[in-house]
Amino acid sequence: MSELAPAKIEDIEIRLLLEALFLKYHYDFRNYAMASIKRRLKQAREQLGFPTFSALQEGVLHDPALLPRLLRYLTVQVSEMFRDPTYFKAVREKLVPHLRTYPSLKVWVAGCSNGEELYSLVILFREEGLEDRTIFYATDINHQALEAAEAGVYSLDRIPLFTENHRKSGGKSSLSDYYQAAYGRVSFDKTLRRNVVFSDHSLVTDAGFGEMHLISCRNVMIYFNRNLQDRALGLFKDSIARKGFLGLGAKESLRFSSHANAFVDFVREQKIYQRRAE
Repeated sequence: MSELAPAKIEDIEIRLLLEALFLKYHYDFRNYAMASIKRRLKQAREQLGFPTFSALQEGVLHDPALLPRLLRYLTVQVSEMFRDPTYFKAVREKLVPHLRTYPSLKVWVAGCSNGEELYSLVILFREEGLEDRTIFYATDINHQALEAAEAGVYSLDRIPLFTENHRKSGGKSSLSDYYQAAYGRVSFDKTLRRNVVFSDHSLVTDAGFGEMHLISCRNVMIYFNRNLQDRALGLFKDSIARKGFLGLGAKESLRFSSHANAFVDFVREQKIYQRRAE
């Protein structure tokens, strides 16, 4: 019998590691895109000082304190406020006129990371006079990311980019109206969180929420394999109110999903879809 190539052995180790994470800690990364998860686990293994993925598995199984450090690599926390400003401009100009017709609104930011997209939407809704009638649900699988989102504190050197994105998105005020700066950090106004519910939630294993008027889940599903993407889109389909909206990332699409027929293109260029009425 021929020996397995080292790369094949690594793939086996990774699958066993992901199975161990699920069985012990109930974090399910088994259906994430293999190329992406392998790249992130390699970085984690090197930075955390383990010679092999098997050694990393043994470490995380016997030392729960290692889990949060590993999750920082497995749950990518890369975002910015008003990222892809044309997306937010489309929300402002195309969706808001429809959303104004509802007496109350529910918005779900799925995979909220450290909160940048959440605050972008809350600020946009405040500028458009919709904040007071809206409940925002901000969810993520990473508890540390949720804590960061709830704190609303960011490095001061990120603010010029945030400010420029806000301007390009059609912002009707100065972004500086919403934060205070001190000691190289900015803290966003706590009133931006008064209508926000922060919650641990996995698109892999958990149920959805009901009667959402807008779900914004951008640059999350690019890390999923096809089956998991379909699972998440089915969750969104069942969670969106009739004629509600779904916003995806620039590299994401409904095109190959079994749930595609439940939606119609609303702003095609910005990957914004509307739930069919029937």
